[in-house]
Amino acid sequence: MFVNGVLHTLEEPVSLKSFLEREGYNLTKIATEMDGQIVSKSLYENTIIYDSTQLEVVSFVGGG
Repeated sequence: MFVNGVLHTLEEPVSLKSFLEREGYNLTKIATEMDGQIVSKSLYENTIIYDSTQLEVVSFVGGG
């Protein structure tokens, strides 16, 4: 699978939430697109990703 254009290998399908947590993302500060569709945070736990999935993860950064 690809995350932000970088190849990752999944041994088995996993929930989007589990994958993002394992990769160290702060779930409250990101937006996620899976295979061209925005995924609502309320769906992360029930959304299964596969080795063929393409993810884009955008982090929100505050500042001024």
